[in-house]
Amino acid sequence: MSTQGLSEIDIASYLARTPGFFERHAELLAHVELANPHGPRAVSLQQRQMEMLRERIRGLERRLMDMIRNGQDNAALTDRLHQWICALMLVNDPRDLPDMLVVDLQEQFRIPQVAMRLWDVAPAFADEPVARSVGPELKRFASSLRTPYCGVNTTFEAVRWLGHPSAVASLALLPLRRSYTGPAFGMLVLGSPDPTRYTPEMGTDILMRISELASAAVTRLLPDSD
Repeated sequence: MSTQGLSEIDIASYLARTPGFFERHAELLAHVELANPHGPRAVSLQQRQMEMLRERIRGLERRLMDMIRNGQDNAALTDRLHQWICALMLVNDPRDLPDMLVVDLQEQFRIPQVAMRLWDVAPAFADEPVARSVGPELKRFASSLRTPYCGVNTTFEAVRWLGHPSAVASLALLPLRRSYTGPAFGMLVLGSPDPTRYTPEMGTDILMRISELASAAVTRLLPDSD
């Protein structure tokens, strides 16, 4: 084979198409030297291949550790969600549900501030603190949400439901509704002083589950649906 006029791409293509080349010319591997990316010295092709292999192994180990950590985090979240559901199911008096739901949610998920409001409740619960007045604009906003709102603290009315609204840097607003397509009858607000706790880019799967479970629990305070 003539090498006249061959480019590096031609040579690379030839070697890729001829896997037996280095088997027939194994002595070349010990003499081909490459620049070491970790220093000025040159290393043989074999040494460079070993370094590349070790780097790949280290990368795989990091990915494996990340997967293990994510699995542990998900298991912990699932356990907290389970404990919260059990607590909700053990509440006998519907009047106790709002306070228990908020307090236990705050403790299980280590949320600095949590509050909830409901509207259009059954007459028997109209005087409960959770049924205090909510503006029509916020009701419309709650009904427009198909997924929880996560972001910075703006001028949302719901922030004022929290005990220390000025300390909130990020928040999540969770609509409460009987069904996915139905209008909202309430809202949960989660507040944190950490601006990165709730962001528009975050996954909302767990928040969606919390919203659905809370909705199901507090329907006991609503009029019977037709």
